Amino acid sequence: MLYYLAVRAVLEVFTVPPFDENTYLVGDADAGLAAVVDPGGRAADIVRVAERRGTRIHLILATHGHIDHVSGVDELRALTGAPFWAHADGAPLLAALPRQAAMFGLPAPDPPRVDGHLSAGQALHVGALTLEVRHTPGHAPGHVTLVGPEIEWDGTRQRFALVGDVIFYGSIGRTDLPGGDYDTLLGSITREILSLPEDTVLHSGHGPATTVGRERRFNPFVREWLREHGR
Repeated sequence: MLYYLAVRAVLEVFTVPPFDENTYLVGDADAGLAAVVDPGGRAADIVRVAERRGTRIHLILATHGHIDHVSGVDELRALTGAPFWAHADGAPLLAALPRQAAMFGLPAPDPPRVDGHLSAGQALHVGALTLEVRHTPGHAPGHVTLVGPEIEWDGTRQRFALVGDVIFYGSIGRTDLPGGDYDTLLGSITREILSLPEDTVLHSGHGPATTVGRERRFNPFVREWLREHGR
């Protein structure tokens, strides 16, 4: 259910090298609680901003298990004591982090321990702010999207969703990596992303934010898929 949340919502983005991955701090400043989604790094910066916003990080979440989205989990957990949650289907991907690192010539990290599992339809509570879990595989096994309420952010009221690498401004996630599948990904986008209200702001794992309406109208991959499937 989408609704306007009359609290002091927190939504901050941290762009993390070397992949220019977007990590998100989302929370309720009135309750003093926040979650971090897709910590690729910059853990000390994230904790510092959370404290400045008057929040304590009590949950770490991953949309999926690619190295650029989880390589900062252990450092952030050490700084905050927060548990790390991910979808169970992503376990093999997390276990393969050393192989992922080798693909990009990076040092091999230890796979982070998963403390809890995300599942479709689950409601995650960050103070008065609720994130709905939607299962959106195709870019990676166990990929999830986190759908939030309408909040006051950047001077306007916006519904929002943290979509990881499912969809980007004018593009979609790669499907040539292990576990990726083009038809599965476009099915996830059609079923779980395009079903959101048109003005929902999509905060992606890389690049700028966009909206459901913009991607429905202008994203070439989405347009072709909808045309081919009579949507």
